Amino acid sequence: QVQLVESGGGLMQAGGSLRLSCAVSGTMLGMNSMGWYRQAPGKQRELVATIATGGITNYADSVKGRFTISRDNAKNTVYLQMNSLKPEDTAVYYCNAIYFKTREYWGRGTQVTVSS
Repeated sequence: QVQLVESGGGLMQAGGSLRLSCAVSGTMLGMNSMGWYRQAPGKQRELVATIATGGITNYADSVKGRFTISRDNAKNTVYLQMNSLKPEDTAVYYCNAIYFKTREYWGRGTQVTVSS
């Protein structure tokens, strides 16, 4: 069974930085990609960034140039480095993993709050 556990959220002032981590327990066999999504109050969950097994990354336009997704295969962990944070980045951030192009797993989420 695959489990994803996020950590690293918190409260930060605008312009500051946070790094989120997502640790994967269980097999990595068959994993296609991992990513970060976020959901702000009253809004739908949206893509933030993804990283494929081969290392190709994809970012939402709203975070390009500010956020960086990376992975440490030895630690089975994916990171999201968030710089130049804005109040509109406030959301619950969820880790996501896709296996065999059809199976999807989610973490429970970690709250990120950016004050102005």
